[in-house]
Amino acid sequence: MTSSTPVPVVSRLRSLADSRAMARNPVKVLARYNEEFGDTFRFYLGGLKEAIVTIDPAVIQHVLKTNAENYQKSEIQVKRMGHFLGKGLLTTHGEAWRTQRRLIQKGFDRKQLDAVSSIMQDSVAESFRDFDRKVRGGPVDIYPHLMKITFAMVARSLFGARLKDEDIDLVSQTICAVQEFIVRQTLQPYLNPWFAASGQLKKHEDMRTGADAVLLEYIRKRRNEPPGHDLLQTLMDARYSDGEGMSDELILSESMQLLVAGHETSSNALSWLLYLLSSRPDCLEKVRQEFDSVLGEAPLNHSDVPKFEFATQVIQEALRLYPPFWMIDREAVQDDRVGEVAIPRGSMVIVYVYGAHHAPRYWQSPENFDTERFTKAADKQRTPFTYLPFGGGPRGCIGGNYAMLQILMILSDLLRKYDFQLAPGQAIEARPMVILRPKHGIRMTFTHTLATTGLSPASGRTRSDRDQTLSYKA
Repeated sequence: MTSSTPVPVVSRLRSLADSRAMARNPVKVLARYNEEFGDTFRFYLGGLKEAIVTIDPAVIQHVLKTNAENYQKSEIQVKRMGHFLGKGLLTTHGEAWRTQRRLIQKGFDRKQLDAVSSIMQDSVAESFRDFDRKVRGGPVDIYPHLMKITFAMVARSLFGARLKDEDIDLVSQTICAVQEFIVRQTLQPYLNPWFAASGQLKKHEDMRTGADAVLLEYIRKRRNEPPGHDLLQTLMDARYSDGEGMSDELILSESMQLLVAGHETSSNALSWLLYLLSSRPDCLEKVRQEFDSVLGEAPLNHSDVPKFEFATQVIQEALRLYPPFWMIDREAVQDDRVGEVAIPRGSMVIVYVYGAHHAPRYWQSPENFDTERFTKAADKQRTPFTYLPFGGGPRGCIGGNYAMLQILMILSDLLRKYDFQLAPGQAIEARPMVILRPKHGIRMTFTHTLATTGLSPASGRTRSDRDQTLSYKA
């Protein structure tokens, strides 16, 4: 390769010494490395696997877009996630991925999202009946409740029928446990022999098998039912160039991966969004006013999404502060270079999304919640590839539009029904796993709104004008 300026290196010994801290909260460790070594550096995952970590938008754009063909999914996703989730969009690359992406993309186009809007509306209405009973008893941790709401919505969008409550719990618990286990396998790879010997690996494999059986039963049952207008029908109708369709097992893998990405992304975003809005009554009331102005008493449909300018700004800023997918990993197929950064063949490249979203070089006062960052004027001035809530390039999230529809739909119903406050006496902290979750949950108190205009009596409460900013750290 052409000579390049060496990338700063975190020694193998220091990487190993920091591995336990990395397992607890990699964001804190990587923030220290960024301060010491700059935007791009090398370190060793668990003291073993060498990786290049970057928040440099030029490097990120090169890896995710400009030369994306040279960067495939890394071992974390292809091997470890694939072991538990099967081969699908999240765990394949190359021609197999391109074929699946082309077939599944039809399930997320405008026509299909219009079709599933009514399914989503019915699901959220049913979920809120259960949610209402729970919040009457006092403060609740919003994270598991929102995860159940979003899981039911994605499941109904996918299968066209509500999964049983016990099946929702089984699959959700399996997803959470498996993701946590994958993170431990990745950040502490020296423990993998112990995981196998101690039975931990088999325990999680058995959990996966149980969840697979639940979903496979729904898929096989659907084969004998009339066609629907849901995402599962899209998967079943898809045909390869030889005229063959997907097997039940492949539909299972794709369904599980859509469930994982669809419900956890939105539930995390909504949890952090409510947390942020609980401290900003000025923003909260402006969002309420926008919902009331656009919708009145009507339900929210996909065609309404472009009308929510301020609500979209609020959601985008929440996704900047707390990006669900806090990192993206790739592996170089051939030797490469971007600027002065040499990337040898086989190198693992970690696009550190959280770090890019919080970098003072690209964001003024990055720890502050400031919706003005996402006005149309600000969008035009932003450096490309410094904001990546749904990834970037050809492998950007296939369900980004679905996620925005889901978040807006749930938020509109919630704000119509409730005022909410953060319960006192709790420490809110982010826990980076596969998804950036609230470590200890987020407890809130919900009370029914009393206003008849669609606005809350809280509209009289103001802390300052809308330009006020508050600081939030993971």
